[in-house]
Amino acid sequence: MRAHISLGYDPLDYEQKYPPDPIYEEAQPNSRVWRMCLDEFQIFDSDLAEDARDTVDVLLVFAGLFSAVVTAFLIQTADKLEPDYVQLSSSILYEILVVQRAFVNGSAVDLDPVVSSPNALDFSPPHSQLWINGLWYTSLSLSLITALVAVLAKQWLHQYMSMTSGTPLHRSLLRQFRYEGLQAWRVPLIIGLLPLLMHLSLGIFFIGLIIFL
Repeated sequence: MRAHISLGYDPLDYEQKYPPDPIYEEAQPNSRVWRMCLDEFQIFDSDLAEDARDTVDVLLVFAGLFSAVVTAFLIQTADKLEPDYVQLSSSILYEILVVQRAFVNGSAVDLDPVVSSPNALDFSPPHSQLWINGLWYTSLSLSLITALVAVLAKQWLHQYMSMTSGTPLHRSLLRQFRYEGLQAWRVPLIIGLLPLLMHLSLGIFFIGLIIFL
């Protein structure tokens, strides 16, 4: 068994995988050391991108479904932030009919003080509805922000993992430049904060749901 392993092909055995470089050419752009770096980078980057993509894909699906649910609730409650124009129109038409009937009969006009008062068109929604809609709109905004940042993160990862042409030295330097940019822009940290942002959106939604019920 040991002899079989020792004689088998080991992808991490770079001395077996790549031929030795000529003397004094060990640091050339096509030398073995840069090919080894590319292989190690590929292993590291594949694990990094796979974990990040799994997180981003789950968040995208959940954020989309959750945004649809919150939108359905907002459709039911947004109308309560405005006056009932149908009822108000009916009341105004009734008052017009009363005035016309009184004019025909030559009698005094007895207007409904609720409709004829200057404050009849004033409307102030209940404070509970203001809280509910405010919380749910905040929850929807956070959910959409999570989805937007998740899409941007997928684009970052796709650009980071895209293959480039050139010598192994050029590709190694370009990969290191991309990695330093990824760290400078805190992309792993941003991806790690996306679930917390989604949890915050869920918490705000449930607070509004408790007030609604």
